[in-house]
Amino acid sequence: MGIGNAISDGYLVVYDPHLLVHPQYQGKGIGKMIMEKMQEKYDHFHMQMLTADGKAIDFYKKVGFTRAGLTEPMWIYKGNEH
Repeated sequence: MGIGNAISDGYLVVYDPHLLVHPQYQGKGIGKMIMEKMQEKYDHFHMQMLTADGKAIDFYKKVGFTRAGLTEPMWIYKGNEH
């Protein structure tokens, strides 16, 4: 139904590259539960990072994330869905 993953240096910084919930199960609290479990593990870290767009922005705000100052996301991207 859903999956989340993290990349970490084991102490200071964690990056959450993916939180995916099957569309059929979205809106049922699964994404929130996955983020709560990740918070249990990484809450003590100095910085937690992720990249959000579209409807995901409001979701991440609800679970405690805020815009990272005046930073601008940048990438070299080979996909076509954005």
